[in-house]
Amino acid sequence: MSRQTEGSDTRKQAGSSGPRIALGVTGGIAAYKSAEIVRGLTRSGAEVHVMMSAGGQKFITPLTLQTLSGQDVITDQWDLARGPDIQHIALARGLDLFLVAPATADVLAKLAHGIADDFLSTFYLAVTAPVAVAPAMNVWMWEHPATQANIALLKSRGVRIIEPGVGELACGEEGVGRMAEPETIVETALAMAKKKLRGRLRAAASS
Repeated sequence: MSRQTEGSDTRKQAGSSGPRIALGVTGGIAAYKSAEIVRGLTRSGAEVHVMMSAGGQKFITPLTLQTLSGQDVITDQWDLARGPDIQHIALARGLDLFLVAPATADVLAKLAHGIADDFLSTFYLAVTAPVAVAPAMNVWMWEHPATQANIALLKSRGVRIIEPGVGELACGEEGVGRMAEPETIVETALAMAKKKLRGRLRAAASS
């Protein structure tokens, strides 16, 4: 058995009793850190399903995240190769958390205003599980009134904002906008997902 296959089997076994998390990866330089997020989640027993925007695929390959998660990566809402189910509905069933990391200014605007023009933004509208986003962008984009209004709107709807940190940004500027560290994102995501999972298990036991 290859190391990849063995690792995939181990993750599937762990995921069968662990939380089920969907991870959206969008188009920012911080996308390369999504590999660390996937690794941290799967090592903690989570079943991770990755979906990527077109921009996200410019920064890290689907193959990398597929290898780390042991699950197919969704990149196209029109891909019918996975069977007859409507993908964004099928994946949303039994989900414990939808995490978007990194979340660009563009995707935050889409989520805030219900724009569904790709798989990730369409999936958000189908999800009933908790949602968390880890913003990552230039300091001026983060501080723009439009972005702050979108953040406030998402918060009002119960979306957890994993606040960006302060530091050197990819553009060379210093300020707020740097995506939270992968360890922080993983810790927050697992706490939210495990809480949801416990609720699902209790509901199933009492039915």
